[in-house]
Amino acid sequence: GVYVNVLFSFRMREEGKDSIPEHPYLYETDVEISLVGGSCKSPVEKFWNGSSAVYILQKATHHEESDSMEESRADDAVYASEVLPKESPGALALSVGRAKQLISLYTMVQNPNVPSLGMSDLLVLPPLWARCDASDPQHTCWIGAEPLRAASKVTGLNIYTVSCDGPTADKTRFPNLEELKMEHKIRHHSSLVTTKGFARYELIAAAAIEDTIAESGSNIYVDITWNGVERILETPPVISAATLNIALESGDPRSPVFQLYQELQFLLALAEGVKTDLTEWPEPSESESALKLVQEFLTDLKKKLDGDYIFEDKSETEKIKCDTAAVDSCIKSIFGERGDLDFTEQLWCKMKSKCVSSHQELIDCFTLVIKSLERGEIQPWIHQGSSTFLSQLIQQSYHGKMEDVSLSDITPIQMLLEVGLEKMKKDYVSFFIEQKSLLLQDYFISTSVDLQEQVHRVQKLHHMLEIMVSCTGLLQFRHENLFSLTQICMKYYKENPLNEKHVFQLPIRPALVKKFYQNDNPEVWKVEISSGHGQKEVKTTWQVSTNAPVEHGTSNNSGLLSDSTVNGSTEERLYFITMTQCSQVQFT
Repeated sequence: GVYVNVLFSFRMREEGKDSIPEHPYLYETDVEISLVGGSCKSPVEKFWNGSSAVYILQKATHHEESDSMEESRADDAVYASEVLPKESPGALALSVGRAKQLISLYTMVQNPNVPSLGMSDLLVLPPLWARCDASDPQHTCWIGAEPLRAASKVTGLNIYTVSCDGPTADKTRFPNLEELKMEHKIRHHSSLVTTKGFARYELIAAAAIEDTIAESGSNIYVDITWNGVERILETPPVISAATLNIALESGDPRSPVFQLYQELQFLLALAEGVKTDLTEWPEPSESESALKLVQEFLTDLKKKLDGDYIFEDKSETEKIKCDTAAVDSCIKSIFGERGDLDFTEQLWCKMKSKCVSSHQELIDCFTLVIKSLERGEIQPWIHQGSSTFLSQLIQQSYHGKMEDVSLSDITPIQMLLEVGLEKMKKDYVSFFIEQKSLLLQDYFISTSVDLQEQVHRVQKLHHMLEIMVSCTGLLQFRHENLFSLTQICMKYYKENPLNEKHVFQLPIRPALVKKFYQNDNPEVWKVEISSGHGQKEVKTTWQVSTNAPVEHGTSNNSGLLSDSTVNGSTEERLYFITMTQCSQVQFT
């Protein structure tokens, strides 16, 4: 009866299901089975590198009797997508004994030599992982089972046990590498083993720099792998492979392009205003109003046209140029100031966020401009190919024939949005052309899509710029590295929406980041000992990490330094120790 029950539990997940089920399935009142895959983050990805969907088994979380069915199902849907419910993760772990019992049932269900279960027509099931409460002497926190297959037939299983310890700063608790290798050889009756090392070093972790931005998701870290490990916690050797991982959230006030970010925020507010007919205007500035700045600007242009203009206020010109590039001196070499602002772009600089403080002021500014054009008082220069409505009016004014413009509803907001969008595209393009990234032209600055999509693509350009600037400042990247990184970002953003949590990966030479890891403690250090080939391959992995490797562990002292000092001087990091062992069950 129990086998039929568990078989039904698994098979009901398979039949008629092309996608991941939304809700967990309750088995025998105390176990919840979820199928996790697709875009959902797997809770076992740190110890298992398989790519398929997996069953996650954990203790059932019971809803209150008073809950309506709809509420319960809604909770389940959230839970299934996140794998972790709002309850403490520690409350989800099964006892090690119960987990082993479930793994045994799964093994029997998969075994083609147990005919009483009607296995002949059963598909190969996804791997199964059960959360454990570490109540045994080995502190087992996960047990997993992965089918081995030949064609469509299951030939055996890999059984994994993951044990966790720590956190500790006591390195005498770390084993000797030779002991680990010998233990693996004895367990798997093998005479030959190979070792592979992995280390992760954080180059910037925003949370560590400043408490005020602890919520930031920004991080730049390097992963290094090498063959032939000689000792535990060794520094990666010269011959190794390194990958730079970059996850960056825009808008850090310390960024050299923060002014440009603020300009982009104003552009986004205008885009929202066009979409919803509601615009949140900034508080009126204590300095000059936009209307006054526009009036002075038009007066200067009129004087130029009349030939009365003698002295150009250099400081104002410099201010506009500086505003436009929005970069500080440390990266001017890669993001130069743009000195070719046309009339509409200079107008944007006068009217952008710190200045225009109401819809009426925006109407007043455009009324002034349009009247000056109609009277022929100004004949401003605009970029060739400029396609904004304001540029069209200016071109009409050259011939003394301008169409009537009604500055009602969202028209003035749309006019300013178009101008800002065109100007900011040129700002970003000036940087990327400097990097010889001409792939840009077609997709990111296309005008054949609607305004909202154009704004979305400019957001992507800004995110890419923030990444380039961070890598230039932090790693002194040269052209070839920046070019490669730009191509990776562009390829991603041509196919995906804006995602500031995405981790961009760039293979690099380890020498580029050597100074960061030579004298630094790794965030993660791991050795993988393996023997056998193909499906007969078995691995033992020993790892230390500054963050807890499992969510349902009992400790939450992740990433902290030890209170004790070593030799009374240097502080030591606390490390969690994780060991993953594998054994095989053969059915044939």
